[in-house]
Amino acid sequence: MIGMHFFNPAPAMKLVEVVRTVLTADDVHATVREVCATVRKHAVDCGDRAGFIVNALLFPYLNNAIKMVQEHYASLDDIDAAMKLGGGYPMGPFELLDVVGLDVSLAIEKVLHREFRDPGLAPAPLLEHLVAAGCLGRKTGRGFREYAKR
Repeated sequence: MIGMHFFNPAPAMKLVEVVRTVLTADDVHATVREVCATVRKHAVDCGDRAGFIVNALLFPYLNNAIKMVQEHYASLDDIDAAMKLGGGYPMGPFELLDVVGLDVSLAIEKVLHREFRDPGLAPAPLLEHLVAAGCLGRKTGRGFREYAKR
């Protein structure tokens, strides 16, 4: 048994998290890594836990950014600019949230919170309110920002 976590959009994103379990045979693992190389993906190994590597690190960061806006600590524009210009990120957290989808982000936050039972991982209420209002990001024309309808 093995898992492969591709990132969206899969054709453009180069990373695949290869999820090994106690039931993963070495030959299966080797085959999956070969498949990743064949399709020009960079494979990283990780254990089977909520968020794997990327989402376990990324979504607490995104959730904290939402909490900063919610608590009027900084504006979303300033947070996006700070993380792009000061942190070297290609997108600010609110740009990324609106691309990923607020509903998808909320679902990931809930899984992380449920598995690790860390109060700091509880989804920001602002995220929950936006999702409940149907503001899901670019796909609906409104998330943390408004977008022109196509």
